[in-house]
Amino acid sequence: MATDLNPGNTPTLTLKSGTAWADAWQRCLAVAPEAFQDDRVLNLWGSAWRTDGRALPATSPVDGSPIAGPPRLDRDTAHQAVRASLDQHRAWRHVPLDERRARVAATLDALTEHRELLALLLVWEIGKPWRLAQADVDRAVDGVRWYVDGIDPMLDGRAPLDGPVSNIASWNYPMSVLVHAMLVQALAGNAVIAKTPTDGGLACLTLACALAAREGIPATLVSGSGGELSQALVRAPEIGCVSFVGGRDTGAAVATAVADLGKRHVLEQEGLNTWGIWNHSDWDALTAVIPKLFDYGKQRCTAYPRFVVQRQLFDEFLAAYLPAVRTLRVGHPLAVEQAEDPYPVLDFGPVINAAKAKELRDQVAEAVDRGAVPLHRGSEADARFLPGQDTSAYVQPVTLLNPPPSSPLHHAEPFGPVDTIVLVDTEAELLAAMNASNGALVATLSTDDRATFDRLAPQIRAFKVGHGKPRSRGDRDELFGGFGASWRGAFVGGELLVRAVTQGPAGERLPGNFPDYHLMP
Repeated sequence: MATDLNPGNTPTLTLKSGTAWADAWQRCLAVAPEAFQDDRVLNLWGSAWRTDGRALPATSPVDGSPIAGPPRLDRDTAHQAVRASLDQHRAWRHVPLDERRARVAATLDALTEHRELLALLLVWEIGKPWRLAQADVDRAVDGVRWYVDGIDPMLDGRAPLDGPVSNIASWNYPMSVLVHAMLVQALAGNAVIAKTPTDGGLACLTLACALAAREGIPATLVSGSGGELSQALVRAPEIGCVSFVGGRDTGAAVATAVADLGKRHVLEQEGLNTWGIWNHSDWDALTAVIPKLFDYGKQRCTAYPRFVVQRQLFDEFLAAYLPAVRTLRVGHPLAVEQAEDPYPVLDFGPVINAAKAKELRDQVAEAVDRGAVPLHRGSEADARFLPGQDTSAYVQPVTLLNPPPSSPLHHAEPFGPVDTIVLVDTEAELLAAMNASNGALVATLSTDDRATFDRLAPQIRAFKVGHGKPRSRGDRDELFGGFGASWRGAFVGGELLVRAVTQGPAGERLPGNFPDYHLMP
């Protein structure tokens, strides 16, 4: 349950009872004392929780207050952890499927039992509103249950890899992307390694891995800088597969390494996902979807930060868009009027940190200075904050018309609540603008004529193209991948995720985007 907001007449707010970081931390100490010690978390490797690693300070994006920081390992210790994971892998791959299934199912039961604590940790560590934090946990649990129930035919004629799967993922979906992948990989017979994201999710992932390790899942969780640990987590000969989710710069370095080594890989990278408007008239449908596109401040790989609009429809587009974007609810995810009130309903809270907020504000200011037209700017006066709280990681929604080609907002994903609009006059211009980033994960084309959609959609370089509706990463049996620079390696989703982390017949060519071939499912 949650309360509606009244941003136009906001009373003095207070923190919801029992939701302080100190409350969450004490609960972690009680639930998993093996993984949480005093004021720090531990690394998990070699089937043991260890105090090694230099703990760095960290702050919550919610209000700038101190939270637990990552205990960074050095390169040599990371190599020891990888070798220990290989020993686990060699034993685990021979564990019968029924036992693996039982252990994964028991882990899911434990995650369900501690659902609210996992969600609260996500609020503090990465700034997710309560509704979205709970959804992240639920999608992980429900998604893995689907594999638990249907894994048998997916593994028919297949075997685990020769070494563990190494997971390097971004901070925005610790549960529904990273923990989900780890548990499916383990169900398929592999030991699993994960590096905690540098920017957030440490305590949530530590609790999830503690619950999994108790059930005998061969998991390794380590912290450290990408540069320091990449030699072990990407290039080490013990690694059977590298699974990466993140930006193109880091992804390109990982792609080069795995290509040189001929190593199995799944590399999901960002792209500029676009929403095209062409000969369209159902404006009510567009108005209804706009707020949903701002969930979590567009900090997700399937966000739509770019609208490509037919010039002659621009006035009607604005009439549908602006009223919707003005309804967005922003603020502290745990701020309520009375301490016992339900959690507030928000579209988004902070971005991941104050540095990212400054980067976005600077990019917007520079784009406007160079000719972009600001169409909408949210006001901090309408946001819900605690009295005197640090708001440096909050960015109010912004919409710009025609960002200049020199601006990063013209060609790259902002990963924040910034929309850009580009006007076009011809179908060729529409397609060129929708394909600005050499590949994307999702796209949508709103057009009244189905024949027009069927003709243009295949020319949009996105893995999934919606007809007037947003597309998402998907759950359970929905496939996922990317074109161009947005994806390298095996596609995932449904049976393909299992195939990506298992060995099939000799000479098998997995569906995916590889250096020497591209194969659709």
